[in-house]
Amino acid sequence: MPKGKVVTYGQVASLAGRPRAARAVGMALGALRGPLAGTVPWHRVIGAGGRCTHVDRFSAAAQRDLLEREGVRFDRRGKVDLRRARWNPTGRPVPRPGRP
Repeated sequence: MPKGKVVTYGQVASLAGRPRAARAVGMALGALRGPLAGTVPWHRVIGAGGRCTHVDRFSAAAQRDLLEREGVRFDRRGKVDLRRARWNPTGRPVPRPGRP
């Protein structure tokens, strides 16, 4: 996905053909280690509500910093406007959160 764009965990799951596997996407990204972690754009995957969803503040702050460096803007509540920043490679409407 291009710099300055984000996707949700559910969107990645849907693109992989597993629309209900958002949690598995998060687990897979969380397991990245070593050289692979530097090649996968994990920081561009956010929660369906438009927030960085890491459990610890350090990782969430690092993710936000990386996204802001790419031009992704956050509102004062720490949310990304998904209508503007979401990457949509298919051109089809993206399902709303909680809907397959």
